[in-house]
Amino acid sequence: MQRSFGFWTAISMVVGSMIGGSIFVLPSSLAQFGWTSTVGWLAAGIGVLAIARVITDLTVRNPEEPSVLTICGDVLGLLPGRIIAWSYWLLLVGAGAVLSMVAADYLSFLFPMLAETNGMRSFAAFFILSAIAMLNLGGVKGAGVFQVATTVLKLLPLVFVIGIAAFILFSAPSTFTQSQSEPFNLGLLTPTVGVLCFALLGFESASLIAQRVKDPERNVVRATLLGLVLVLVIYFLVSTTIVLATPADVLRNAPAPLAMFTSTFAGSWAGSAVALFAAISAIGCLNAVVLLLGEVPFGMVRDGQLPEWIAPGSERGIGQRPLLTGTGLAAALVLVSSNSVGEQVLDFLLRLTTASSIFFYAGICLTAIKVGVQRPLAIFGVGFCAWILYGTGTEASLLGISLMLVGMIMSFLIGGRTKPRGTAPA
Repeated sequence: MQRSFGFWTAISMVVGSMIGGSIFVLPSSLAQFGWTSTVGWLAAGIGVLAIARVITDLTVRNPEEPSVLTICGDVLGLLPGRIIAWSYWLLLVGAGAVLSMVAADYLSFLFPMLAETNGMRSFAAFFILSAIAMLNLGGVKGAGVFQVATTVLKLLPLVFVIGIAAFILFSAPSTFTQSQSEPFNLGLLTPTVGVLCFALLGFESASLIAQRVKDPERNVVRATLLGLVLVLVIYFLVSTTIVLATPADVLRNAPAPLAMFTSTFAGSWAGSAVALFAAISAIGCLNAVVLLLGEVPFGMVRDGQLPEWIAPGSERGIGQRPLLTGTGLAAALVLVSSNSVGEQVLDFLLRLTTASSIFFYAGICLTAIKVGVQRPLAIFGVGFCAWILYGTGTEASLLGISLMLVGMIMSFLIGGRTKPRGTAPA
């Protein structure tokens, strides 16, 4: 297989997957936690960096593997590997539906007709999802170029907010005393970290397309760690700036806090521009999700962990069948959301994403523990996942277990390996 992704495409996958639509509403979510959110950033950052280091070291140890998921299957066994991959693939389906709806919501700020009915919003989301699917069906090279372009664009409004913050700091520093935030509360730390970890999902993306990356033991590692640190710094600066500069009671009720902040300090044009870039951000993240819908099963087929009929390689060398199946399911969820149960569908998808991601990260850490790769960090990572799962509540745990049971049944139905372990073509 041709490895067509270099470092910049790999880091665009990481940064582009992490920066979707959540940062544009994150300050409102953090307003209720006050100064606890500052400590939460530290705790969440330590946790995700530990897991990221585990992922990169597994990749260095197995640079010939198609992805970190195939490593899990080789180490933990076929059944656990398939269950983890199944949960993650469903995460991608749910994320695809959510991101397409988020993109449509932001576009409705610029085109109010899209917000007139739920049907118009769902049609716009369906169109966006279909267009991204068509782009990816054309091959990974075009999808990679699009990923780099949208990643650069989505960074612009965030850098703009940081620039406004720097200007305020020197010209009117008293502005940062407006929030009257609540003091640190240890009891709120767990839900705070849960919210922050949801916003940081996606740092594993480069390791999931390792089969496409040149010199993966070098470029996947650099892209994952540098991309994660970059996003952590940007997220902390942007969210903290807005939380400190905006009265807490105002911020809690702000549906688009970044747009509100930029409009306040730079004029109404800035708010409209942020809405546009937020839509671009969600679309760029959606592109990464759709790419992974095909790549995750395709890599497992190449490693012999799934039968070839699940993801036969197309003429353009992509997993066309799972890509179409995944986007079809996401599109169905989008269309269902157009009726009166739309909010319940969105809530379910968010819980699905949270549950699936936690079990995926825990599976990665268990793999590292078994083979002795960064064992102390991996043990810490398992504990961190357990903490986040506790914070998300019983429903997320039960949903994750239900997904694993479905994956177990499907694994028995499709049979055993088609190739010996570790024989994926380079």
